[in-house]
Amino acid sequence: MKNFNSLTLIFCLQAMFIIISIPSCHSRTFNPKNDKLIESTCKKTPNYIVCINSLKPSPGSSSADVRGLALIMVKVMETKANDALNKIHELQRVLTGHNQKVALNSCASKYNAILVADIPSATEALQKGDPKFAEDGANDAANEATYCETDYPAGTLPLTKWNNAMHDVAAVTAAIVRSLL
Repeated sequence: MKNFNSLTLIFCLQAMFIIISIPSCHSRTFNPKNDKLIESTCKKTPNYIVCINSLKPSPGSSSADVRGLALIMVKVMETKANDALNKIHELQRVLTGHNQKVALNSCASKYNAILVADIPSATEALQKGDPKFAEDGANDAANEATYCETDYPAGTLPLTKWNNAMHDVAAVTAAIVRSLL
């Protein structure tokens, strides 16, 4: 029994040492002040749920200011655009109809424009303190996703989920950036 107690004590001390030695950067700290900033910022956007679901789990959001939240949302836009482009490439391999291929090629060019022009210009504008150009980039991305959706007869191109996700995230980003003007 004495051996068991000694082993238990050693194990507990080792566990405490490990927990204490974990750098704080590896843990997400609760910052109620910034949770309130995220919530108040998201309330000013066209889609509160998309905003909250994008910002709260994102690294750095707990210590970001509004400009930092906007930069995080631009990264979310980039992820959504890449997701849509990956889906387009997947569909290009399996769909054989001429009209579908034309629509997919058109959508691919729109998402390439988002990734090559809109996102970099929004990021640069935010970093340089010029929110108007960042808002324009986010609005352009939202429009490109909408154009992709409307270029093809409703419901016949299997990209609606990705187009809507891209549009919603871009619209939220534009609203957050607008609050910086």
